[in-house]
Amino acid sequence: MKFVPHDFRRLFATELVNSGLPIHIGAALLGHLNIQTTRGYVAVFDDDIVRHYQQFLDRRRAQRPHSEYRKPTKTEWSEFNEHFDKRRVELGSCGRPYGTPCQHEHACIRCLMLSINPKMLPRLDELEEDLLARRERAIAEDWRGEIDGLDLTLTFLRSKREQTRRFERTGPVPVGLPAVPHQNPQLTGG
Repeated sequence: MKFVPHDFRRLFATELVNSGLPIHIGAALLGHLNIQTTRGYVAVFDDDIVRHYQQFLDRRRAQRPHSEYRKPTKTEWSEFNEHFDKRRVELGSCGRPYGTPCQHEHACIRCLMLSINPKMLPRLDELEEDLLARRERAIAEDWRGEIDGLDLTLTFLRSKREQTRRFERTGPVPVGLPAVPHQNPQLTGG
């Protein structure tokens, strides 16, 4: 047999999942953007993946203090829901974790946590026109710091536009929740 370096990636991916690591974590370790790519690397059956994932969750939950699994109060639940309302911004939605404030002072276009709503692509064009006009004025006035800041914002804006267009072409990746396949008692001897 002849091995090439890429074969070791496949062996590594298979070993990760067969050892009980959830496939989505394996995908992150391998740098895959689509979990289906990782599934192609892994030599296991779907029911093995689901079983390993459930075992992983059970182990993680067993390590956590039971107090963390208490029922939230009405105030806590209300605060939790309000967080998601505050994540909606003009251009899309903010992916910052629950309970964290906006550390960018709502300079959303520069924030890596902003996910642009594809419907807002025309708004990005308007913002770019405005930024370019402001940049021309900054050049005319010799405001060098302002030019640098506007260039940075333009870079983020263009990157977000391309990312949103790429997302529109590929669409969302359905991850879904794992489910245990219904076992036929005649096949399992039960």
